[in-house]
Amino acid sequence: MTGERSSGYWYAADRTRRGVAVLNALRDYRAAEAAMRRRTRSAMRMGETDLLAIRFLLKSETEGRSVSPKDLSAHLGISSASTTVLIDRLVRSGHVERRPHPTDRRALVIAPTISSDDEVRATLGEMHRRMIDVAEGLAPEEAVTVLDFLERMRSAVDSVSEVDAHAAEADVLVSPIPSARSVS
Repeated sequence: MTGERSSGYWYAADRTRRGVAVLNALRDYRAAEAAMRRRTRSAMRMGETDLLAIRFLLKSETEGRSVSPKDLSAHLGISSASTTVLIDRLVRSGHVERRPHPTDRRALVIAPTISSDDEVRATLGEMHRRMIDVAEGLAPEEAVTVLDFLERMRSAVDSVSEVDAHAAEADVLVSPIPSARSVS
């Protein structure tokens, strides 16, 4: 999106148009990705946590790693009770199965089913192909620039502490949002 628009309420009015345009494009991409994830969840009839669990299990399986319920709980940041409910739901829907642990006969591992892998590939395969086509269409120097930019942006957002985030959230809640005219 290259048209001129409001800088957004959290960008200072004295920032460069180029910088604000880049951040707005990034925000637009994030919104489009969030909408795609909602459509995917709807198509697969799953909640966000269910889809994140499936993704983690498929990736772990590809990497040859077994996943215990405790691993899944830690990855998702949910309680062991919530993890049990999640696993039960995914077992009932046919997306995962409990298997005996390969080395500890007292333990179980959680694994995606073949049908779950097929469903994810069918639902997301074409979109992933389009995305890789766009990424592979970058010239080598463009790819280096994009990778550097995204790494620096990741670092910038990772450096925000919980205290900073809560303070910023409180500030947004009590500060008036400027009109588009006052910040463009």
